[in-house]
Amino acid sequence: MVVGIPKEIKNNENRVSIIPFGVEELVKSGHTVLVERNAGLGSGISDEDYLKAGATIYNSPADIYNESDMIVKVKEPLETEIPLIKEGQIVF
Repeated sequence: MVVGIPKEIKNNENRVSIIPFGVEELVKSGHTVLVERNAGLGSGISDEDYLKAGATIYNSPADIYNESDMIVKVKEPLETEIPLIKEGQIVF
């Protein structure tokens, strides 16, 4: 399964939905994890931390939504994100 982690865009939301340890565990289980560039900065987590855990960094949230089977977010999708969700895609 391809798991996508977009950057949270809701005002004052600085959390990220997964930490590098979670990425590492998903990758060990055979999944692919796509993380949007700078998604973890508000939580003190760098792109390098995600890369070391086995994630792939993407520049575009649209690409993450397009290539993922499941999207993992902290908050609900906002109006600008809803059109990016594909039919049959899991949003957690």
